[in-house]
Amino acid sequence: MLTILPAPDHVAAYRLSQTLTGEDLDAIMADIGARLARHEKIGILADMTDFTDMTLAAAWKDARYSIGKLRELRRFPKEAVITDRGWLARLIDLLDPAIPFVKVRAFKPQDYEEAQRWVGDIEGGPDA
Repeated sequence: MLTILPAPDHVAAYRLSQTLTGEDLDAIMADIGARLARHEKIGILADMTDFTDMTLAAAWKDARYSIGKLRELRRFPKEAVITDRGWLARLIDLLDPAIPFVKVRAFKPQDYEEAQRWVGDIEGGPDA
């Protein structure tokens, strides 16, 4: 299930809970597309505290969309993941240096506001 969270316009903030569906991915892609139409750069915040799984349709759409955005990585300079799962936070720490042009950080649920501030602080401003 997807909830689009309140955030500055240059931050795409989502709560992913339980099982993510293809329709949820459609909503995420539409929201990101609309924000990219208004801003050169956006931050991504994903609260995955209650996330458990995704359908095959969602996984397929996510993979295709992600591959399609590889040339635009500079438009996503920061991504924050909210999680209470230690293994996921460690995985993010390991993968962060491997993703060019994007800084990815894990935050604990109690640090949500800090995560939102961090992801919204895009060097040079959101439209730089």
